[in-house]
Amino acid sequence: MSPAPGQISIPARLAHTVTAEEGEAARSWLTSLPERVAAHLARWDLTLERVLEPGGRRSLIGYAHRDDLSAVALKATLPAPEPSREHAALAHWAGRGAVLLLDSDPAEGVLLLERLHGEIPLRSLAEAKAMLEATSLLRRLWVPLTDGHGFTPLADHAAVLLSGLRRRCELPAAADARPLADAALEAAEVLLSSATEQFLLHGNFHHGKVLAADRAPWLAVAPEPLAGERAYDLARLAQDRIDTLVASPGPRGAARRRLQQLAEAVEVDHDRLRGWTLLRSVDTGLRHLEAGDTGSAELYLEFADWL
Repeated sequence: MSPAPGQISIPARLAHTVTAEEGEAARSWLTSLPERVAAHLARWDLTLERVLEPGGRRSLIGYAHRDDLSAVALKATLPAPEPSREHAALAHWAGRGAVLLLDSDPAEGVLLLERLHGEIPLRSLAEAKAMLEATSLLRRLWVPLTDGHGFTPLADHAAVLLSGLRRRCELPAAADARPLADAALEAAEVLLSSATEQFLLHGNFHHGKVLAADRAPWLAVAPEPLAGERAYDLARLAQDRIDTLVASPGPRGAARRRLQQLAEAVEVDHDRLRGWTLLRSVDTGLRHLEAGDTGSAELYLEFADWL
């Protein structure tokens, strides 16, 4: 039997994100979220076991089961200005390398998924083993797309990213990072003008977006899908565990070796990987700087400088 809306708790992390960073429409969504979740539990004949804590910053995950006791997960995501295509990417992969989509209500931002082991991310493995598993998984996720695919082109996404980067590099606190920002913008211009690949990309692939599973050792979750070149996806993975990389002996050399090893592992052009990693690292650093997180900003900008 489905719980009453009042019995469905909102994770504190999600509540903080919405109340601190989002607008009135998002706060209205948060207020109505227990009712929305209860309605979808009833619609899919599910019994809720628990809501995951701390959960995501922009989504609620509930563990539930069907009448036959088969385990599932329900995900309700905060609406974004641009409609999510997560359900479309998961449907396209059909469980190959990613969590299996069982049902969806895209208009409401609610997905019914196979249940994975959320407490065991790929991050739990030693770095070398985790990188090996991650690159193997990416090979399965990167499938060629044909015209009319419906996913956001990387060029369109990059245009928005670059607009934000140009604005942030004008912030007074970002004065010292201006040479890095200029290098990143120049690299982006070259990359975008010479791009030829059209693959389905995860969009935000890193060790925290890969979970242990029963059907396969590891499966990807929470895609922010794009259509474009593989080096863009790999660039986010190149930033993973950046804190341990910084603390390693000879971090500059270690960062460059990581890029070389990743490029070779999945047969991606090293220079294009370097360019996208530079851009994504500078962008991430300036985002942290704008948010007042100077420690994280310095970490990513220093990483970018090593490239």
